[in-house]
Amino acid sequence: MKSPLYRNITLALITCLIPLSKAYSQDDELVAAAPSLDEEVLPNYHYEYIPDFTYEQIDRRVKAMDHEMAFELNDKVFSFIQYFTVRNRDYTKMVLARKELFFPMFDEMMTKHDMPLEIKYLSIIESGLDPQIRSRVGAMGLWQFMPATGRMYGMNTNNDIDDRMDPELSTEAAAKYLKSLYRMFDDWEVAMAAYNCGPGNVRKAIRKSGGKKTFWGIYNYLPRETRSYVPQVQAMLYILNHLEEHNFHPEDPTYVVEYEKIRFDRALSLDKLAELINLCVTDLKTLNPAIKNKNLPESNRSMALRIPKSKVPYIKENLAWLNDSLNNAPTILLASNLQLQSVEALAQDIRQNGTTYKVRSGDVLGSIAQRHGVTVTQIKSWNNLSSNLIRVGQTLHVNSGMSNNIASTQTNSSGQTTYTVQPGDSLWIISKKHEGLTVDQIKRLNNLNSNNIKPGQKLIIG
Repeated sequence: MKSPLYRNITLALITCLIPLSKAYSQDDELVAAAPSLDEEVLPNYHYEYIPDFTYEQIDRRVKAMDHEMAFELNDKVFSFIQYFTVRNRDYTKMVLARKELFFPMFDEMMTKHDMPLEIKYLSIIESGLDPQIRSRVGAMGLWQFMPATGRMYGMNTNNDIDDRMDPELSTEAAAKYLKSLYRMFDDWEVAMAAYNCGPGNVRKAIRKSGGKKTFWGIYNYLPRETRSYVPQVQAMLYILNHLEEHNFHPEDPTYVVEYEKIRFDRALSLDKLAELINLCVTDLKTLNPAIKNKNLPESNRSMALRIPKSKVPYIKENLAWLNDSLNNAPTILLASNLQLQSVEALAQDIRQNGTTYKVRSGDVLGSIAQRHGVTVTQIKSWNNLSSNLIRVGQTLHVNSGMSNNIASTQTNSSGQTTYTVQPGDSLWIISKKHEGLTVDQIKRLNNLNSNNIKPGQKLIIG
């Protein structure tokens, strides 16, 4: 057995080998814990006040509400009010940010069909006001129509278009469907239940209940999902009418862009249309959510597109040119495609083929250049512009044709006059460059079955 002295010496040596953390005096600790006097101490705004409330308070508020549809507060509804105001406030905030996009249209549609305005809250529970949301079973849109039910109400689906994502078409269909369910059951709450689980399940629940015909009378015999469906709608109805009482203050609501519908009566690419009218393609897509792949197919050529009102006058003034130019693929600008000219050559172009153009609302140098078959660089040189900024009413000198060293019209040995297609050209632009020439004549001379042309292609023009 080892002696106690030996054991104590061994323990002491081991203890000395253990690394120690840096030591602080009491003053050191205070200095370490306190922020530097030079540091800016920012307040913490992450705390969110959630007001307390009682069943009795909610009951008084519900009884004071002015609503057409039956609304009976009970434990089920109260629990969903708690859920959307306390546990899942983010969902409610998301709805508040989107509601101005659709609620005005919902109110208009419900009034048109002589329905309670409160029906619009059903869309919140169906889709969270997302027109492009898809359920796990294939239901789509603000009102979550299945394909078969959608076809019953005139909403078609193909690889490029899904009418169930069109806010107006789907809301019109939902109003008609709910109205028909109301006629079946003579109760809006029961009609909403049937919208969720189908009229067959509701009839079965009525039979099992012994013939009761109210939602709460058949509640226990409905599918489990449907039992919570109507109480959620009513909870949202209450909450959106009592936002301040629950400390909801929409900070960034989204408002619908004013638009007009324009029918181009042709297949087209949203990318190309956005390019031609100088609009962000995302904005165009947001206004037309039923278009899935940014392409309007030939099968839906008669579909009217929603266009921001600010762009409508420009489109109406240039509809013929736009319809012709929509045949071309979206322009891809490459540095290698730019052709530089001397100032003297550009001045000579103006003297030979010069014209003027007055800038209109919505114009940019790119659209003006494309319309006249020239480049932005040329327009800036002709007008001594140091930037791309132009103003409405400004007069620009623009060469109506391409300069002689870039392109152009030639006469071949057979006596035919030919034209070499330039980037940005369309049949309409080419016809305007040559007096007395029409699009139909160009197509006939060149045996063209469509308006599709590409840069470098030689066309007979006379």
